[in-house]
Amino acid sequence: MAHWQGELEDGIDYMFKIVMIGDSGVGKSQLLNRFVKNEFNMKSKATIGVEFLTKTVLMDHKVVKAQIWDTAGQERYQAITTAYYRGATGALLTYDITNRQTFDHIEKWLEELRMHTDKNIIVMLVGNKSDLSSARVVPVEAAKDLAERENLFFIEASALESKNVESAFLGLLSQVYRTVSKKHIILDGTESNWDKVNLELGGTKIKIPLQEPECQKAKKRFNCCSIF
Repeated sequence: MAHWQGELEDGIDYMFKIVMIGDSGVGKSQLLNRFVKNEFNMKSKATIGVEFLTKTVLMDHKVVKAQIWDTAGQERYQAITTAYYRGATGALLTYDITNRQTFDHIEKWLEELRMHTDKNIIVMLVGNKSDLSSARVVPVEAAKDLAERENLFFIEASALESKNVESAFLGLLSQVYRTVSKKHIILDGTESNWDKVNLELGGTKIKIPLQEPECQKAKKRFNCCSIF
């Protein structure tokens, strides 16, 4: 779901559909609620089916509305959530750094995602619950290696402490924006002016003005956006 000018409500330049995937209990809903509402619910229950929230951000002087779908991680909901992959331009793939099984299932989630979306969909791999580092069972290097191999962005975050949550979402959105707006510019036959979204070859860290996370994607880094 990548809409351009002329197809949107007044004041919105782009609308992107983002899907959140990963095993049940990894904290997808907590990450989403922290990003959109700045809330954390200690008694949060597992998502049933699919829910979504929206967030509007400013990128390169353009108003971007993100429609973020929180998909249930339980196996019994797989058939339901499959339909919601359609039209997605980005995905936040989450695992729990204290639960090895959730990390081992990443490739399964990637396979399903790529089966039902465009092969070039942009994916941010998020290791959630970084506040529980003493209980870590998934090494950072293992996640970095997987991100490198699968051509993913990577960051560790904590929904509880609100650490790197905005960086994860805004980093993903900035890459989706860059990809979609670049296609739009080519179609229009005009040149780009990347004031706030910038990729440089040779880097390994993603840096966003709001925060400075330890992020990685193979051979790339970027700067991001404003939020309102």
